[in-house]
Amino acid sequence: MCVICGCHAGSNPESTPDSNADSNSQRTDARKTRSGASPIPAETGGGDLPYGVGGARLSVPGISQARAIHMEADVLGKNKRLASRNRAHFAAHGVSAFNLVSSPGSGKTTLLCASINALKIRRPGLSVAVIEGDQQTSVDAERIRATGAPAIQVNTGRGCHLDAQMVGDAFARLDLHARAHHGHGGDALLFIENVGNLVCPALWDLGEAAKVVVLSVTEGEDKPLKYPDMFAAATLMMINKIDLLPYVSFDVSRCIGYARQVNPGIEVLLVSATTGDGIERWLDWLLPQHGDLDRRPAAEPVGHGTAAQRIMASTVVTP
Repeated sequence: MCVICGCHAGSNPESTPDSNADSNSQRTDARKTRSGASPIPAETGGGDLPYGVGGARLSVPGISQARAIHMEADVLGKNKRLASRNRAHFAAHGVSAFNLVSSPGSGKTTLLCASINALKIRRPGLSVAVIEGDQQTSVDAERIRATGAPAIQVNTGRGCHLDAQMVGDAFARLDLHARAHHGHGGDALLFIENVGNLVCPALWDLGEAAKVVVLSVTEGEDKPLKYPDMFAAATLMMINKIDLLPYVSFDVSRCIGYARQVNPGIEVLLVSATTGDGIERWLDWLLPQHGDLDRRPAAEPVGHGTAAQRIMASTVVTP
């Protein structure tokens, strides 16, 4: 995971070599790579190489499973404290924050633009803002600003996800924050569009009320099984681009079944950000009826680390 591989500033794998421990803590055979730097895991029956085995569920040359777990716990622990501060800050300002995650090209920005325009009609007085995460450019933030909603672009450089520090810094620059401090607060929505990546953002709590994973029908229905941690961490899965269903091979029921193997409690919405189909149901989910707090997503994010076990234990796909 990116906590270990070096794309996050808090990790420095090269400074903590521990290759001998790797051979003891990973399920590996006695063979090494040609460089001798990293153990090769035992092959499966089909000759595949399961580098995701072991306590850390990853393999980094020169770092033991125990060390990887320690590094991950250290970095994510610091992030969790910042996320808790964000969550308290959002609550104090009357802000409900939602972390939108997906692979690149799923249609998150188009979905947000459609949502903002629909919210203007549904709830004209509601304050809405967006924090945009991308490695480079402000293209998506400019698209959001064109709807009239304020947006802060966060460029992560070589980083593959947003973290709680970035989100806290961006929130401090938004009008939502300033309005509350000047006595003009009230209910508000904050959308956090994470960097397009179905792996690393799954681990990083930003202080959101819920993670919303967006999956387009052009990606294939097997994504929940290939990237289980993300779907295990999400409260809601939005299947986007349903207007393209007649033109692609995508089994909606199978996709939902796969997602619920990973996360039995995940909610599902079918939408098309282009045609507007399903947008009203999405707004229903975002805006619970007055006094109906049960419709609001849980205040704490869904736990991690159980996706692989759920898949292994499941033998039947259920829609």
